[in-house]
Amino acid sequence: MRQRIFHRGVRGVTYLIKCIAHVGIVVVAFIASYALRRGLGPAWWFTDDLAPIILAWGAVYGVLAGFYELVLFKNERSAWSYASIQDVSKIVQSTALTSLTFLALIFISNRGIPLPRSTLLLAWLLSIFGLIGIRIGARLMVERSASAILLGLKVNPSKQLPPIVLVGDPRLAAAYLKRHAADDTPSHMPVAIMVRDPALVRQIIHGVPVVGRFEELEAALQRTRTLTGNTNAALLFLQDPISDLNLEPEVLGRLRKAGHVLLRLPKPSDLAARGDVLKEIALEELLPREPVALDPSRLRDLVLGKRLMVTGAGGSIGSEICRQLAALGVGHLSLLDQSEFLLFEIDRHLAGQHPDLSRTPVLCDVRDLARVESVLSEERPDIIFHAAALKHVTLVELNPSEAVLTNILGTWNVASSAKKSGVGQLVLISTDKAVDPTSFMGATKRLAESLLPDPTARFRSCVVRFGNVLGSAGSVVPIFRQQIAKGGPVTVTHKDVTRYFMTIPEAVQLVLHAAAISAAGSTTETRKFVLDMGKPVSILSLARQLIELSGLRPEIDIPIEFSGLKPGEKLTEELLDSNEQTHPVDVGLSEIRLVRESGRLSPSEVARLAEAARSRSSADVREHTMQVLQDVRQNASRSHQNDVTAQ
Repeated sequence: MRQRIFHRGVRGVTYLIKCIAHVGIVVVAFIASYALRRGLGPAWWFTDDLAPIILAWGAVYGVLAGFYELVLFKNERSAWSYASIQDVSKIVQSTALTSLTFLALIFISNRGIPLPRSTLLLAWLLSIFGLIGIRIGARLMVERSASAILLGLKVNPSKQLPPIVLVGDPRLAAAYLKRHAADDTPSHMPVAIMVRDPALVRQIIHGVPVVGRFEELEAALQRTRTLTGNTNAALLFLQDPISDLNLEPEVLGRLRKAGHVLLRLPKPSDLAARGDVLKEIALEELLPREPVALDPSRLRDLVLGKRLMVTGAGGSIGSEICRQLAALGVGHLSLLDQSEFLLFEIDRHLAGQHPDLSRTPVLCDVRDLARVESVLSEERPDIIFHAAALKHVTLVELNPSEAVLTNILGTWNVASSAKKSGVGQLVLISTDKAVDPTSFMGATKRLAESLLPDPTARFRSCVVRFGNVLGSAGSVVPIFRQQIAKGGPVTVTHKDVTRYFMTIPEAVQLVLHAAAISAAGSTTETRKFVLDMGKPVSILSLARQLIELSGLRPEIDIPIEFSGLKPGEKLTEELLDSNEQTHPVDVGLSEIRLVRESGRLSPSEVARLAEAARSRSSADVREHTMQVLQDVRQNASRSHQNDVTAQ
């Protein structure tokens, strides 16, 4: 309370000083204007009886300024050190209105006979100059680079900070340069700008020259060699280099190969970003897709101060969920994984990025019901994000029993334990391969989805379904990158195969938004969401672009070979089953609604599937699982009514 009163007192004193300075400037402006009108000699001060006029001017101007400046325009509430063109416009308007009002008052009193008319005009102009000047001075105190430019101090960026070239919209470049000027610890020194409009070439924006058009990026970079001290400048792309600037992947590849670091500004999905505001562009971020960005305020309302648990916390999706949740201000985070190494890695990362975060790393296999129940009883999470699963299509085809035990039994253990421990919400991470599944992995995830519509559960639950994520463990992009690094060949299953893709941070951001929408609903019924993955991407085109982005030539430097579709793989993936329709609920997010009621996997079926899986007979497990899946999809799950009654 005392601190709040102190801060209010400081603001009040600052406000008063600004008001006094404002009136003082316009009074001095009036005296200066009268001196210019009558001559610079001192005689007029005594002969014209100027003191009463000055006092009247100051008093009237002070009262009117208090009304116009502080009530109508609120200029004195604006921070002088961050004054803008908008503030200048307000100053011009308020001083003009004040001068006109004063002129009207003196005309009514004595028709303004003692006062030359030009004095008021000069006083108005000098007041504007004074009020703007004091703000410029405040900005120069904050922006050291602006002071250096004004004083003619030449900075050699190559000897102080790494040089950087801005590429994109000149308005975005100007905005970045203003932020850079106010930054006490910048990471780079802007030395050049590249834009689309040829009319801007050779002009200067905030002290930085426009050296060329980004359509001629490589040639224009040669002209920056003297500015950078013959070093390879980093490139800051203010817009997406491929979708917005229409740069070819092979151009970006040559730039990377030449030693230029490609940077971008942080995106809304970079919730866990720490350190330098500029981020190096990963190869997967340059691949063709429309990025999705949403307001994170809804996510903070969902998790702020709450206890959350992430299963599969060490995996690609689970670890990103942990990173984003940590950045949103959770009260406590439980990290659950059966892999000691992966759990150690994500816990170590969070310890470095969020040292004050309350968290518990828990070694736990979701297959072990007793262990899961014990952990939930101890950790008492409000929300669980269940990301633990076996997801690799080929490996699951070879190990069907393991998939049943992890994807189906593990989900059942988490859901049933959540019901017992009073969890408020359960979010299941699913996949597009659960739609009309042809792979055993997709079949187990589809059955895992059917576990959540539990009529006896009092917690909210939702399923979030999406396709491939770029850069995840076992996905095609890291495999292609490794093959390219070894000199090839790059192996593609089929020339016509396509897949949906999204970056991991964007996918996780949408998962969190789906959870927030589900939490805000008025029903405890399970809701199912699907992410807008954009258009499916040709894997062959993806391979070619990755080769080009690496600065190499497809089929010449790096050969491409076709290996054929593997068991369970499709040429194209789908996001909706034949029994499903979608309804948009947010940007990049739709809710799945059933055309007709779907079946639910019963507890007895879970037990029978687990028993078959433990027998390790792959043929029996596969046959039994596919039969149960058929029953569920046809809304004919055996013993369903009996199991519901038994619960």
